[in-house]
Amino acid sequence: MASRPSLTNEELLKQIQAMLGGSDDDPQKVFLKEMLLGVLKLHHPRLDTLDIKILNRTLKELRYAFKVFHPYRHRPKVSLFGSARTQSDDPNYQLAYRFARLLARRGYMVITGGADGIMRAGQEGAGRESSFGVNIMLPFEQGPNAIIADDPKLITFKYFFTRKLLFVKESDAIALFPGGFGTHDEGFEVLTLAQTGKNKPQPIVCLQAPGCDYWDHWHAFITDQLLSRRLINEEDLGLFKIFDSEKAAVEEIETFYRNYHSIRFVDQHLVMRIKHPLSPEQLATLTREFTDLLDEGSFEQRGPLLEELDEPSLKDLPRLVFLFNRRSAARLRQLIDRINTFSAPTPVPSPSQPTAA
Repeated sequence: MASRPSLTNEELLKQIQAMLGGSDDDPQKVFLKEMLLGVLKLHHPRLDTLDIKILNRTLKELRYAFKVFHPYRHRPKVSLFGSARTQSDDPNYQLAYRFARLLARRGYMVITGGADGIMRAGQEGAGRESSFGVNIMLPFEQGPNAIIADDPKLITFKYFFTRKLLFVKESDAIALFPGGFGTHDEGFEVLTLAQTGKNKPQPIVCLQAPGCDYWDHWHAFITDQLLSRRLINEEDLGLFKIFDSEKAAVEEIETFYRNYHSIRFVDQHLVMRIKHPLSPEQLATLTREFTDLLDEGSFEQRGPLLEELDEPSLKDLPRLVFLFNRRSAARLRQLIDRINTFSAPTPVPSPSQPTAA
């Protein structure tokens, strides 16, 4: 039997009326009103029951997942992908364990699929308290491992697409270990999002144990088939890096955030938040080396824009603001790498007064 809402119709109406009575200056109220309108439109015309069930389950899965992750939103996280079939005596299992353990020691949490193999290794290394399990309902392989089972941070999804969204949305870096179809599916999707600029820039590391050539063969395929046929660009190869050491992989992740903090688009402007300001000489270097990224104008260092007032915790960070042509997310990644090579200049006051774009 289908489950019924726990609230009565009268209680539901009272909540809806309270929501509709909210101020239109509150973005959350506006979005919730739009969602309510979207639900009402499902009757015009009526959809198949299966369509309604998919929408209903999707909303439930995402609402619950957002609730689980919310208390940890200020903790950096790394999503780990790899085979559920990897045994504990496999060097790649042991590498995943050491990698996750080092991440946890550096203050990171890990997100895995919550099953066995590489996923279990990641959660053993990080420990239960620093682990999320993002499991999927399958007839085999995907039951939760003993490390994360019954933990409040274990979430079980029916749909792959909602699960994948959480892996990407909540992570600050992606780590890929040897795996099967699922690992390649997740890996190529992450690379596609990075290449097309549909996800925030983040490090993507491919790990293989010393003596293992899994990612070497994969890289050869990418180069010999995709690059040689001009199906990708040369700079796209910089979206990921291959490591056989947990220390080197963690260093790559930490180096990515040495100065870079985050980005946000405000109208046509790309606003890159950085942790310390650039010197005039460093700014000139960027202009010389990355002018191809500009649609017009130049790189400008400034304080927060008026539109960024909804993120008050970031107001004191310096900004690099420019009109990004959006033609190459891989080149944008190279810009971030270049900024991270600069040493911090002598501290100077950072502009904090909001200004219009």
